[in-house]
Amino acid sequence: MRIAQILVSLLLTVNSSSSTATTLIHNISGYHTTDSDLIQFNAIAFEQGKVLETGEIAELYNKYPSAKKIDAQGKTLLPGLIDAHGHMLGLGQLTGELDLRDHSLAESLSAIKQYSKNLGPNEWLAGRGWNQVTWPDKSFPTRRHLDELQIDQPIWLRRVDGHAGWANSKALELAGIDKDTQSPEGGEILRDKDGKPIGILIDNAMSLMHKAIPAPTLAQQKSSLQKAFSTALSLGLTSVHDAGINEQTLHAYQELAERKAIPLRIYPMLSVESHNYAQLLRAGHIGEPSDRLYLRSIKLSADGALGSRGAALLEPYHDRPQEKGLLLYPEDKMLTLLKLATDNNFQVNVHAIGDRANHIVLNHLETLNKAESQASHRHRVEHAQVIEVEDIPRFARLNLIASMQPTHATSDKNMASDRLGNERLIGAYAWQTLLEQGTPIAAGSDFPVEPANPLFGLHAAVTRRDRQGNPSKGWRVEETMTLEQALRAFTLDAAYASHQETVIGNLEAGKFADFILLDKDIFTIDPQEIWKVQVLETWIEGEQVYRKSL
Repeated sequence: MRIAQILVSLLLTVNSSSSTATTLIHNISGYHTTDSDLIQFNAIAFEQGKVLETGEIAELYNKYPSAKKIDAQGKTLLPGLIDAHGHMLGLGQLTGELDLRDHSLAESLSAIKQYSKNLGPNEWLAGRGWNQVTWPDKSFPTRRHLDELQIDQPIWLRRVDGHAGWANSKALELAGIDKDTQSPEGGEILRDKDGKPIGILIDNAMSLMHKAIPAPTLAQQKSSLQKAFSTALSLGLTSVHDAGINEQTLHAYQELAERKAIPLRIYPMLSVESHNYAQLLRAGHIGEPSDRLYLRSIKLSADGALGSRGAALLEPYHDRPQEKGLLLYPEDKMLTLLKLATDNNFQVNVHAIGDRANHIVLNHLETLNKAESQASHRHRVEHAQVIEVEDIPRFARLNLIASMQPTHATSDKNMASDRLGNERLIGAYAWQTLLEQGTPIAAGSDFPVEPANPLFGLHAAVTRRDRQGNPSKGWRVEETMTLEQALRAFTLDAAYASHQETVIGNLEAGKFADFILLDKDIFTIDPQEIWKVQVLETWIEGEQVYRKSL
């Protein structure tokens, strides 16, 4: 009898807790997008991690009288933002490396010298972020710049875009790279007039250096990922599409998922370079759309980047007429790798920056589509940066998603003109053209190439200006997004791009209560001020997972 009474008491307690588990946040400026509209609201109710409804304060007060009520004091509430193309491991690793972003050559060399003082003998000095196109002469640095610092450690510093690396002589020696070393297919070893390596390796040539650098352990990868989780949440990111992971990183994610140690949503893309690529594809998808870890896509890089002249172009570079860039795979191998993915029901996400790379990728996707409709896979072109005008309508015909990064346009605006000339910019960073033909844009940042802050992306999308306000009237403003379009690209369309639009992407009833609170209303302030807006709180499944210290 006593046991029965206890069970009844426990049941009543559970039912009582469930009935009062509703939370109502009010006094907000709320916005989210649906398939057709921008919806505004000033209150949101959620329960057990899912949205009950959004609406007016009075209506929701009456409907949920016993709800726990939180006065947001006029803050702005948006759905959790989604970065559709970032690199989580790189973001986490950067916390333990030298960050050279926005440094001049002299500042870079000074920072390298200072950083080396804290390293042990033979420890690699690793970092990234240098960008020669922002330096006065725009020339690549060389190993001599590093050698003159008289640092004993091997030095390896990746360019801001991750598609080139800068090494000192000791690193080149450890990697066995000398005058006789041949550039691999899809890569280039830059050389002086005597044929000696100058210390710059582009695209696939970087793999020659990577073989000499001790690979991070599984434990180190998990630690880096956890650092990246914290950074992402502090910036209002509730979901990230991790653009290219190998088998070990996948295992790191799986172990974290088993421990319920992934505090946001991760949609990783399996790199075609992964060990056991075919075997992993045959093993099938991992997780479900509602899980914190959900894998059903692959990543292939067709070419390099514009800044290092590795992007594959149809015509020569405007500022280097003898070069057309690099394809990282032979065309037939590229198609084989893509078909292996689609045969195993995987979405393909292909990095294509140059117009030649985009043209070839579109050809391959069209070939696959002729054999069997690819519409259900929702294939994506990552970056879709420079597209031949005649190729743009093919995105719509093939039901493709353009996965684009707004801050790339504002960072690249001067360099892109140098590389392409003004006439060939017509199909470059063409957001509005793609949107008007019905092609969804899944927005991201490509962090750590660019800062991970999604407010920077929203700002760039609607102003086409950098954070210093240049150019004052915007760069190629005919391709600017509206703020509604930009918000959708960072929320609902990004969720669609990961097959998750039924569970996240906006705050419709039944979806997860993933949202953020901002200190200012991005729809009412000067658009140039959007990048300054601060994320005050991040919530996932109705639980606060980040709060800014005031």
